[in-house]
Formats: sequence, structure tokens, C-alpha cells
Amino acid sequence: MKKWLVRVDTGGTFTDGWAVSPGGEESRCKVLSSGCLRAKVLAVESGGLLRVKGLEDYPEDFFVGWSAGELQVRASRGGELTLAGSFFPQEEIVELSTGEEAPVLAARVLTRTPWGQRFPEMDFRVATTRGTNALLENKGTAPVLFITAGFRDLPEIRDQRRPDLFARAIVKKPSITRKIVEVDHRLAVDGEVLRPLEEEKLRAAAAVWRAQGEEVAVVAFLHADRHPEDERRAKEILLEEGFREVTTSAELGARLGFLPRMETALANGYLAPVMNSFKRRVSQAGETAFLTSAGGLQSGESYEPVDSLLSGPAGGLVGALAIARAAGFSEILTFDMGGTSTDVARLEGHIPLRYEQEIGPVKVRRPGVKMETVAAGGGSICRWHQGGLEVGPHSAGAEPGPACYGRGGPLTVTDVNFLLGYLDEERVEIPLSRAAARERLAELKAAMAAEGVDVPGDEELLRGLRAIAIERMAEAVRSISVGEGFEPGDYTLVAFGGAGPQHACELAESLGVSRVLIPADAGLLSAWGLHRSRREGVAERQVLQLFEEVAPEWSRLRREISKRALAQVPGSQLTRWLIEVRLAGQASAIELIFPGEEEPDLEQVAAEFATRYEQLFGYPLPAGLELEVVTVRVVASEAEANFPEEEFSPPREAGGLQRSNYCTILVGEGWTLRAGSAGSVLLEKEFPAQSQAREGVVGEELMRARLESIATSMGELLRRTALSTNVKERLDFSCALLDGRGRLLVNAPHVPVHLGALGVCVRAVSQGRDWLPGDVLVVNHPAFGGSHLPDVTVVSPVFGEAGRVIAFVANRAHHSEIGGRAPGSMPGDARHLVEEGVVIAPFLLQRAGEEHFDELEDLLCSAPFPSRAVEENLADLRAQAAANRAGVHALRALLAEYGEEPVVAGMEALYGRAARVMAEKLLPAGTWRACDELDDGTPLAVSLAAEAGHLTIDFSGTAARHPGNLNATAGVTRSAILYALRLWLDDDLPLNEGLLDAVEIQAQGTFLQPDFPADPARCPAVVGGNVETSQRVVELLLRALGVVAESQGTMNNFLFGNGKFGYYETIGGGAGALHGAAGASGVHVHMTNTAITDPEVLEYRFPVRLREFSLREDSGGTGRWRGGDGLVREVEFLEKMTVTLLTQHRKTGPRGFAGGGAGAVGRQRIWEGAAWRDLPATVTCEVAPGYRLRLETPGGGAWGSDARKTE
Repeated sequence: MKKWLVRVDTGGTFTDGWAVSPGGEESRCKVLSSGCLRAKVLAVESGGLLRVKGLEDYPEDFFVGWSAGELQVRASRGGELTLAGSFFPQEEIVELSTGEEAPVLAARVLTRTPWGQRFPEMDFRVATTRGTNALLENKGTAPVLFITAGFRDLPEIRDQRRPDLFARAIVKKPSITRKIVEVDHRLAVDGEVLRPLEEEKLRAAAAVWRAQGEEVAVVAFLHADRHPEDERRAKEILLEEGFREVTTSAELGARLGFLPRMETALANGYLAPVMNSFKRRVSQAGETAFLTSAGGLQSGESYEPVDSLLSGPAGGLVGALAIARAAGFSEILTFDMGGTSTDVARLEGHIPLRYEQEIGPVKVRRPGVKMETVAAGGGSICRWHQGGLEVGPHSAGAEPGPACYGRGGPLTVTDVNFLLGYLDEERVEIPLSRAAARERLAELKAAMAAEGVDVPGDEELLRGLRAIAIERMAEAVRSISVGEGFEPGDYTLVAFGGAGPQHACELAESLGVSRVLIPADAGLLSAWGLHRSRREGVAERQVLQLFEEVAPEWSRLRREISKRALAQVPGSQLTRWLIEVRLAGQASAIELIFPGEEEPDLEQVAAEFATRYEQLFGYPLPAGLELEVVTVRVVASEAEANFPEEEFSPPREAGGLQRSNYCTILVGEGWTLRAGSAGSVLLEKEFPAQSQAREGVVGEELMRARLESIATSMGELLRRTALSTNVKERLDFSCALLDGRGRLLVNAPHVPVHLGALGVCVRAVSQGRDWLPGDVLVVNHPAFGGSHLPDVTVVSPVFGEAGRVIAFVANRAHHSEIGGRAPGSMPGDARHLVEEGVVIAPFLLQRAGEEHFDELEDLLCSAPFPSRAVEENLADLRAQAAANRAGVHALRALLAEYGEEPVVAGMEALYGRAARVMAEKLLPAGTWRACDELDDGTPLAVSLAAEAGHLTIDFSGTAARHPGNLNATAGVTRSAILYALRLWLDDDLPLNEGLLDAVEIQAQGTFLQPDFPADPARCPAVVGGNVETSQRVVELLLRALGVVAESQGTMNNFLFGNGKFGYYETIGGGAGALHGAAGASGVHVHMTNTAITDPEVLEYRFPVRLREFSLREDSGGTGRWRGGDGLVREVEFLEKMTVTLLTQHRKTGPRGFAGGGAGAVGRQRIWEGAAWRDLPATVTCEVAPGYRLRLETPGGGAWGSDARKTE
């Protein structure tokens, strides 16, 4: 007997349903995810009779027993409802409910099963964002975390980065639990038991929390990725003690990385009560299969809560791929546009996966569809801001919604479409107000006119706003295509979601895509995609071995994980292998995909890696490099059902709005339409060789968006392809685009100290230089705009039609080892530049495309203090060169698309806009002063004088050249000023050097801008100037301007190494408070924002043991708003090595403001076997196995003198 095939996708607002009856008839529905069916009230008559629109097709008395608010439905027929009660609703909308979960309600509607009757036999499949919403809305259950002692604060500290680089008040993502138990248990990286699990102590701690009513627990032990036995035992004990839900970190993915594994387990525990209740209630309708974030189906028993987070988008991708295959396309770009955001993905015959997802307050390491999300949807707000038009990222949300909803909302993309006539009003359930939308448009035009802008007409402005929104979405598509070495024009765009088909043609034109495919059920594609999903099993094995080491076990390893995957789905077959490979020593890997039947050998894997490497880098894989297998996965799936191919009619001219199921299609000018036999629509267009660039404020915003996306893509490529931990994980780099005069235009900064320096550098190396196409220059010399020697800059010119340089691309990355007197290239006792490492004066790494890496290698090896990691230096430099190559390619594509003149004009306009905004912000006039001194007594002084749109920053009173390494270069000082001004102005300004056009800096002759003779042996040492003096300069400026109390004012530079390796990290501390907000704890502040290495990764790669990483309690200053607490980091050394510390605020604590107390001073001590000994703020010393270093970083200063009431 045939069953009903019922597919339901429950989103945040709506639940979409799609079904096939046993007789083969299709049905569709859309209900509210709150579990209601909505109908429009036409009239309220006597006797409880409601005439409604939208319920005409249901059987008589189908709604009997349903509730309408507090009333029950007594009878229903056609468009009439009879309610029981004496008070009847007067609203325009009535919501009907059965009290069931939304998927069950949708199944009832689809199968026409009346309330109180059993469902027919169903094959029931469900996707849901219920867990996602619980995370985003803080509606889960905080679990009790049982964690390795010494790491109790890791859920709050995370990787120590602040989420917003330029926020005055740092607002960290909240930890999803504060219920934490430290378990005195410790394993070494090789599995040696250093401290065994004490079961009775664990039972006692569990009993305390159970007595408080806690029932959900998470267990996370260090190194459980390869040694999970003690986590399993702890789980058994907790269950015995009465906990109902217990998750261990290793059971959800036994992979290296303590923080992501712990966060994943926490998220699973947090969601377990919500999701388990949801599964139980949904399964009352019958046996249910749930879709995972990876696009496979699982039973309720094996469906983990964290596997649901991207199940809705996964259903959409499965559906899009199936539709595309039926239409004859295998390489597609997907475009799913909703109310608040847009999801895009690149598919090549299969669903691409990503193994770490950031959702709400957590990062989850579980397989999920690989897609990018951009904050651009129908609700994106359109406004005039800082001299330019802006669309998104802010959204109007459901309340108040767009202006046309008539509830006082702002102008949004939905309003823009409505006023342009692109909205199908008959499909909108509420009346729309054209007057309200036009009122908001008039307000936008008035804001533009108030700043003297040439305001375009209504239609031109509306089309411009729409174009800006589309460009934002195009940026996301380029990041997953051009950013990964693929051309969008080689793909077909598949558009779906409620708003996707309305914007698809213009998005395709922006990307150069000539085909757009719109599925028949574009508005319900996630539900339809469930129909094409298959039950899947995934097995994986973390390997972490070189090819030669894994070779003897390769065949057995493949058989073992194949067997595990096939066992998960009876009758399944292997569909694909996913093998992660990286260069030995590299931090992240390239995923290689092979067909399931292939069972690739290591030679095939190596060959495929070489192909992908060249695709990413733009040059062949260098010979002699060792490869490492990181992880091997295999996917087993049930057999795929055969579906007929879709045939399309001949093309015809079409334009304007076209209706489809649950969506509206806007066919652009010049596009032809072909109707598919299964209801899909194929749109096609041929493009001219060059597009027409927009002019005016719209054109400026579009150009800014394109240039920013290029810099961002460069940064992502550099992160993916770099070898070192410092670039790959700590993200200690920045990428930028500059105009033909070497002025910084846009950048993708991770580290603010790079902000103002790249322009100085490019201008310095360009003086007197005859650039050629294909040139790639490398430099780290401070005399040429460098910051300190580990920061290596790579510069490439971009040429226009007449052979002149019209732009530059550049990036700067920190090499954690580049020579010098101490490992890590930051010797604390250096007096001259040559002692700090290899000095690279401007050197052409490539001349007209011809490489000179060998010559650079000779320099790295032969300098007075040569690099200890030459291969890593060269590998990172190749990654930097590859990032520049991608930037040059993208800029050339932009020139080819629009022509040279509009692009150059757009660059000039972008620079000019920043200059104008800064000049306006500097009014009215004023004078500010401050003074300070470094820990060694070196004086710092500044005065700022603003007058008539001009700012003079004078450092008179500051000391001359520093005898040690605390000298700052002109670029570093410029960066500190740019960052401080950005915080002072406290607005989302365009960050380019135009901001400093109206600023005069007077620092010549001080240690903030010392002279650099030609001989590096006579140049001042600068390594501390970049990392420490820069922080103190920012504090000085912010104090003068009264912005915020002092933060920790140091990067707490910590380096260790020997002849075999060098390691460098910077450590966060307490942030200063400001009026109205306390300082954040355990974060990086001001001029840096690098991530700290994961505890397990640190111990896996280096001969050290991390004994503690926690918050330094009560180290923040006290006051009306207290300062943030610092950090404690204790490291044990397992080999003989050299250690360097370079720090500040060890003599005086970070000062408070307006009477607030100072933060605690920093402290560092060493354990040499008998007792702790204090170390100076700057030191280089030798350590032996068993020695321990303990760093306690400064707290932040407080704001306000009322110590009786702190916040």
C-alpha cells in the first residue's frame, strides 16, 4: 500500500509543507511556525459566523475542534467559520491552531486529516530551525559543564578576540552556561594520565548540582579527541547520579581542538531539552526522519540537537541541486533570499560541507552545508549615513517591519520593491501603505539634500538602492566563487526563497552569469528538497599523519570507516570520500572529494592535492614538501530515486512580474524565458563586453562594495593558504587596496596596527621605482613603512590601459620567526634593528612574473641573525603573493567590466568621501592634552588642536629615540592615531587614509618617529614599538579625548623556542570602562585582535603544557563602571628553550577615568623547581624541562568614582 509522502520545513516564522498523496497528487501549504494557520477575515456576522479568505478549499467541518484564540471552532464550510463563544475577534486576521507542533499541523493540512483523527500512513520528513532559534533567542537550558581543571573560564574567554574591532564598549557573545565544575583530571597529549579521574569527587560535585534541580550536563576533558575513555566514564557517573541529558565533547567529533569541541558539546546540551521535546511531539504524527545540517536524513533516535541548526538551508540546497540536475546543470550557484538575510552556495554535483559553523553565541563543529550568509534581505534598512547610501546590515525585523506595513517601520528593500511595482500585493496578507513608504523615501531624500548632495529622482534613487542591495549579495557569491578560484560566469544561478526570484536577474547581471533557473516550488524549496534527500551515514577518522606514516595502514583505514558508514544505513552504498590534506606543519587543510566507489589510493590523493593547490595559489606545488592526512571521511547513502529530466520550451521574450508557486519572478530587460515541463523557469541573457558604471552616490556605494569585497577575498585566501599558525589561526595579517598614488582605500583588517601603515609603505617603496606588470615586492624595513621585522609586507601594482599604475594591492602578515637574537624574532634586549631579525629592504620577489624566491631564501639564511624557519617564511610569502595575485585579478576583472575611467573615479570619490566626513566631524574647535610614561619612565605627551576642519596632533614633550626596542615607526604611530580617532568619532566611517587628510602629525625626532640610517646596525630597534608603544599611544590619545578609561595597554608578548622552532602569542587582558558600560574581561584591546592558539593545538605542535588559562578575578578597577579583568596563563616547558616577554603596565596599573580606580598591574613569574620568582616586564631567559611561566595580565581601569555601586 502506498503512503503519503509528507515533507515539512519549519523556519523561524513560517512552516512550508509539500506532499504527494498515494494517488500521486501534489499538495502544498504554508502555516505559521507558532503552530497556527492564518486566514484573512472578510466579515464578522451574528451567531459567531466569520467569513474568511484562504480556507475555501478545505472539507466541510475540517476545522471543528481547532481554536481561534480562546474560542473553539464549532463548524466550518468553505470560507465560513462558526465559533463558540460570546466575544468574536474584530481583527483583520484570524489564527487557527490545534495545539500541535507546526510540522504536525502542516501534515494535517496537507493530508486533510481532521482534528482528533489518526493520520494516514506517511513517510514523514522534517527540517527545522527550532534549535537555531533557541540559540539565537536564548531559549535553551544552560547545562552544567564538567571541565578539566584550569580551564573553567574558557567558555567566556574563547579565543580572546573582541567581536567588533572599533567598538568603544566591547560586547562579547555571552557564554551559554555559567554552571561550571573543574574536574581535577589531566591527560598529556600522548594520552599519559597526569592526574586520574577521581570518581568520588565527581559524584559529590554532581550531587550538589542535582540538588539544585539541574538535569543537563556536558563533559569536556583536554585531549579526549584521541583518548575519550575518561569522558565516557564521567558520563556514566553523571547519569547514575540522576542527570537526564549528558553530552561528552568527543562523542560529537573526536577531532583536535579543545575549544570548538567543548563549544559543540555545550550547544548540544543547551538544545537537548528543546529539541528532544520537539522530536517527541512531532513523532506523534508517525515515524519521522529528520534532516541534518549536512543534508542527510536521520531517525529521531540518532538525530543530535546540533545536527538541526542548518537543516532548513540544507533542504534548499538539496532541492536546488536536484532541480538543476533535472534541467541538465551540475555546476550551480544557489541564491536563497529571505526577509532578513540571504544564503548563497556553490555546488558542483554534490552538497559542499563545512565542518565548523558559527551560529548565535557559539561555534559548532559538526558537518553542515557550506554556504555564506549576508545581512541583505527584504527587511534590510535603506538610509543615508556618513555621506553615502547604505543598505543593511540592519534590518527592520518582523516588528515594526517595512514602512509599507504601516507600523512606523523604516525604509527597506521591501518598500523599494513595492514602490517600483515589483511586489505582488495580492499575495501579501496585510494591507500595504504606499503613503508610508513614500514618506520614508522623502525623509531619505531630505537627509541627502541637507548635506548638499545632488539628489536623484524617486525612480532613479529606488533603483540605486535596489542595486546596492544586490551588490551586497553579489559580494557573498564572489566570496564562494572568485575567492576560491572559480568564475561565476561558468555557473547557473538557481534562485529561490520568498524574494530570490525577484532579484535573480539583476544579481546574475552583476556576476556575469547568463543563466538563471527558478524552481517550480521556489518559495517552498526547502520542503521540496526533503523529498530528494536521502538517509546518510558518515564515518570519519582523525589521522594527523604524514603520507609515508599512514601508507601501511591506508587500506585497512578505508575498510574500517567504510564499514562504519555502511552500518548506519542498511542497504546503502558509499557515495563520496572526503579527505583533508595539508602541507606538513600547516594549520588547516584542503578537502579533496572522490567518488564513493573509487576508494582513492595515496597517489591519487597527492595528485588531486597538487591540482587544488595550484588552483588556489596560482602556481604548482613546490617539489619536496611533505603532505599530511588530517581526516578521512566517507559518506554512505541509500540509493537515489530516479526522476525524469525536465524539458524546456523554446525561448521567448518576457519582462516584468511572472507568478510562480509561492513566489514572484521579476524578469529583467533583455532576458528570455523558457518554461520547463516540471514547472521550472529558465531565464537566459547574453551580456555586452563592458557594463555601464552607475554615477553619483549610488555608483560610489557600488564601487566601495566591490573594492571591499576584493580586499576581504584576499584576506580569506591568505588565511586558507598560509602555513604558519600565526597567520592561519591567530589571523595576524591585513589586506588592502590602494589607489595609484599609494593611498589606502579599503582594507580587511584583523589587526588595527596595520591600518595606517600600509599606505606609508606603498608610497615609500614606490619612490623612483619603475613598476612592471607581474611585479611582486616584499619589504619589512621600518624605513620603508614597515612596523617591525616580523611584519612582512607584499605589494603588487595594478596597471590600466595606458600602461600606468592605477592601483596597488598589498598585505602585511606577521612571521612568528624571522631571525634575531632570540627565537620568535622579538628579543627583549635588542638595541639595534639588525639584532631583531632579517632586514628586508624593498626586494622584487617577482619581476614581471619571474620568481626570485631563491635570492630571498639566501637572504633569510645569510643575515647576521638568520631565520630559524626559512621554509615557513617562504610558504607564507607564497600565500601572501597568491593573495595579491587574486586581488590583481579581481581588480582587472572590475576594470574589464566597467572601464578604467569609472573605476579610478570611484576610487577618488571613496577617498574624498572619507576626507569630507572627517573634516565635518572635527567641528567645533577644541584642544585636548594628556601625558603618560612607559614602565621604564620614558615620557609620552600629546596635544590635539582642532580648528576650521583641521586637526593638529603634536607629540612635543615625548622622549627622543628610545635606547631599547620601544621605538615606533611613522606607520605605527599613524595607525594608532587613525584607530584612536575612529573610536573618538564613534561612527561607522569609511576606513581609508582620507580620514587623515585633515590631520597634521608632529612626531619627528621623538621615539614615535625616529630616523633610520641606511645601515641596519645603526637603526633603532622597533619590535616593542609596534606591539607595546602603539598601545600606550592609543591610551594617551583616548585619555586626552576623554573616550574611555585605560585598558590593559599591552599585548603581553610571549615567545618561546629553540633551534628547531619558534612560537609567538599575544595575550588579552582587561578592557577599560566608559560612561555607561563596564570593561570587558579577557579580551584583546585596541591595536591587536589576534586569536590565541587552542590548548590542544598548542600542546600538539609544541613541547609545552598549558596548565591554566582563566580570568584573573578582581583585577579590574573598581568604580561606577568597573574595568574588565585580566587573564592568567600558565605554561610548563617540556624542553630546553629560550623565552622572551615584552610587556607594559607592570609598574602602574591602567588608569581609571572620572574618579574610577586603576586596574591591577600585570605580573609574570617563573617556577624553577623550588619557588616562584618574579620576572621583569621585558626579559629574555633560558628555561629547562619542568620550568613553568605564569603570566597575570593587567585589568582595565574603571569609570566613575562611586565605588559603592559597580556595574
